[in-house]
Amino acid sequence: MSRTVVILAYPDCQLLDVSGPWQVFASANDLSGSCLYRLHLAADAPGSVATNSGLPLLADTAWRDISALGPVDTLLVAGGRGVTLQRQRAELLTALHDQAGQVRRLGSICTGAFLLAAAGLLDERQATTHWRHCAQLASDYPRVRVVPDALYVESGGHFTSAGVTAGIDLALSLLEADHGSALAGQVARELVLFLRRPGGQSQFSEVLRSQNRAQGALRKLLDRIHADPAAPHRVETLADSLGVTPRHLSRLFRQQLATTPGAYLTRLRLEQARQALLASERQPPLERLAQQWQLGGAEQLRRLFQRHYGVSPTLYYQRFGPKGQASTPSFS
Repeated sequence: MSRTVVILAYPDCQLLDVSGPWQVFASANDLSGSCLYRLHLAADAPGSVATNSGLPLLADTAWRDISALGPVDTLLVAGGRGVTLQRQRAELLTALHDQAGQVRRLGSICTGAFLLAAAGLLDERQATTHWRHCAQLASDYPRVRVVPDALYVESGGHFTSAGVTAGIDLALSLLEADHGSALAGQVARELVLFLRRPGGQSQFSEVLRSQNRAQGALRKLLDRIHADPAAPHRVETLADSLGVTPRHLSRLFRQQLATTPGAYLTRLRLEQARQALLASERQPPLERLAQQWQLGGAEQLRRLFQRHYGVSPTLYYQRFGPKGQASTPSFS
């Protein structure tokens, strides 16, 4: 069965919010050798649509005429700077509201969530958007239950995703729901994606979090720690390198990162161990992985994975490792 997928674009939308999900569905068609998805780009009118990068897109239908395409399976709304103007257009909001009752799946990429929220389609539902705009989404639409750190969220058949590349993660999850993990894994590898990230995974790595929150001398210290996470970073040595006492260093960590030096280092090393696990052609012994990243032994590594990722290292590797993407069923 061929499913009709429509992506809504508008002037000053984000190019990758359209092209990323589009390519996922198009690659599924190519790799399957059949037309699993009929793809349409909707805009105010058929023709050129200017994106925020300056590269135009070519819409084949007007959003007013979406119903003429026949039953629409999935409707996705792109984000971008132009969403500010679009969410003030009553006719468009009404059309989105009407379409919501006719499509099987309705979703948004990045700040496209503001259009769905403006149409009242996210009221009393969980939703997410780009991390920079989560606070505004919650403020502008208090009836939306904003999940600020998720890659994508499903709530009552309505899907929202974080910024830009998270739209690809969302599209892969929709593909997997339609046609299974084997084809979704093939598409992920074809597009040279490192892994298909689950929706609840954080928008940030530990490195990005620290870069955005740490300041001054602490940020420079973190740069040194990140350069060699497995080194024996004792609190006393780190404090001495800043010319402060261990107590003052701990205070800086609490104030700027809401954690302790020890807990921060453990989480950073755990992330390195996770990345090393995923990069391995065969799953490495957990004891060796734990020793490599100064995380105690195999049992401690298992506990850390369970606490932070909700699953054991073995199941994580089976699900997201090089071979698991194509063959391992989903787990929650």
